[in-house]
Amino acid sequence: MDYKQKLWLIIALCTCAIGFSQQPQLATPLELEIKPVDSLPFDKTLIEPSLVPPTVLRLSPRRWQWKKVNKIGLDVNEVAFVNWNAGGANAISGLLKTEFQRIYETNKLRWNNELKARYGLNEQKGRELQKTDDHLEFNSTVGYRRDSSSAWFYSAKFNFSTQISNGYKYPDTDNKISTFMAPAYWYLGLGTEYGKKIKSFTLYLSPLTLKSTFVLDQELANSGAFGVKAAVKDADGNIIKRGRNSRTELGALITNEYNTEIFNNIKLKHKISLYTDYLNNFGNIDINWELSFNFKVNKYVLASIGSHLKYDDDVKIQKKNDAGEMVDAGSRVQWKQQLGIGVLLAL
Repeated sequence: MDYKQKLWLIIALCTCAIGFSQQPQLATPLELEIKPVDSLPFDKTLIEPSLVPPTVLRLSPRRWQWKKVNKIGLDVNEVAFVNWNAGGANAISGLLKTEFQRIYETNKLRWNNELKARYGLNEQKGRELQKTDDHLEFNSTVGYRRDSSSAWFYSAKFNFSTQISNGYKYPDTDNKISTFMAPAYWYLGLGTEYGKKIKSFTLYLSPLTLKSTFVLDQELANSGAFGVKAAVKDADGNIIKRGRNSRTELGALITNEYNTEIFNNIKLKHKISLYTDYLNNFGNIDINWELSFNFKVNKYVLASIGSHLKYDDDVKIQKKNDAGEMVDAGSRVQWKQQLGIGVLLAL
């Protein structure tokens, strides 16, 4: 027997030994007594559900899920003139709109998060590029109700808003009147929210809401813009103490939203916020009211007309006096109106 044959024989013997060692050893046989089935205890409820009390079979499903909304839209307006004897200037404008929403919902808990942004530009022949819209906003509302059939939630609401780039009073583009985080507003409060049909109508009532105004641009803060305390200057105009970068208020907040389809493919969207400060000038109400009509052309094309009205008792509008100097003219109603047609993608 050569070397290879001996090697294969050893491997075979080892394999057999290992396989045999893994087999269970035979034990002494046991005697088992087999009884008829009728003599064993048997629970009929295992196969007859009708014998189980209804309270055991009744299930209470728990409803929970994350819902999401992703919308991106672009509105474009354009006018062009060629040998037009009535005159006119070529112009084009665009408005980019985004809206992202995440909603976590159970039978008793609802957490709604929204991120919205708008940015618009206009270019007209013979003029510099101008901004027509600029807004960045984040909202988060969490509500809890004791009974799933109740339409009222104990709620906490947070809101943050600012703008993205510098703002100017055109045609003066050398001196900005606002910028990112100047101003910026945030609200944080506790209250109750009515939301029986929460997708179409909500009413939030908060007797205790903290409002903070931030002006992080020091030049604007030194001038006392948006209600913050202005810088202290000497007789020569030198700054002795810099202006404050924030202002805090404590007051009551009421918000209301209403969305409905008033006609076929015509939707109305209304949102209003009313706030009054307990500590300073109680009764003077800050108003932020947005109203829009959306006209659906098809799945992607949408025309819209919108109105935005604001009044803030702390924001003073500046105007030129007879001497040509800029002076505070007091608080004024601010109003913006937009009309556009564009595309809207729901992702």
